[in-house]
Amino acid sequence: MKLTPIHVPTLLKAYGLRPKKSLGQNFLMDDGALRRVADAAEITAEDEVLEVGPGLGSLTRHLALQARRVVAVELDRALLPVLEEVLGGFENVAVVSGDILEIRPETILSQEGYLVAANIPYYITSAIIRHLLEAPLKPRRMVLTVQREVAERICARETMNLLALSVQVFGTARVVAQIPAGAFYPAPDVDSSVVRVDLVESPVIRAEQHDLFFTLAKAGFSQKRKTLRNSLAGGLRLAGDEAASRLNAAGIDPQRRAETLSLAEWGRLVESWPEK
Repeated sequence: MKLTPIHVPTLLKAYGLRPKKSLGQNFLMDDGALRRVADAAEITAEDEVLEVGPGLGSLTRHLALQARRVVAVELDRALLPVLEEVLGGFENVAVVSGDILEIRPETILSQEGYLVAANIPYYITSAIIRHLLEAPLKPRRMVLTVQREVAERICARETMNLLALSVQVFGTARVVAQIPAGAFYPAPDVDSSVVRVDLVESPVIRAEQHDLFFTLAKAGFSQKRKTLRNSLAGGLRLAGDEAASRLNAAGIDPQRRAETLSLAEWGRLVESWPEK
């Protein structure tokens, strides 16, 4: 089936719509870029795909050509009539109106090891990833289109950051494609990258430890210029000597900064942290 490219400005005008900055709406419209995103997911005819933020359905169509079923969750209700028109010929697509952060994947998906495709604003990237990967029904692969700088942060290895940890605790991340700003409407100020995250079977941080891990990591990165001793003490309301003692127990120098710790070291800190 050959797809006719969607002319985004014309389609928006026909429905009297404008992109909403508050929702980070920059619609990917370049057909070659859309194919690259879909191909990065390596979809088979047996796969179920969750698309977060289908927008006008441009990527949804490409996913539907390859997948057994596509479930597209759209927050902006104003886009639903557009999606109904654009996706009307695809019987394997289900559009769900709602906020993905308030929807449990197991209520809309039927297949463990489903795939995720999303073109999402950077500010909600970490929240979406954690929401999906901590759910009872988990994906096996995620393909995320984000700002290039955000992609670099997600895939960081040497100088870590909270976003990289949030992703890498669940799987391995790598950039698989670059997308210029001109491929979107309206064109954002920066280029974007496509990040692929493949889940690992045995995460460094066990599921029951996730809350503690994120609590410690957020405290550690809350004051980047301070040592871990001071940032953990301030973020967790501990005495400085107590924070230092707990870091030493995990074999971590209290004078180091959060960005220098590897995921494995965060894992040691979580394992040795005293239970309440």
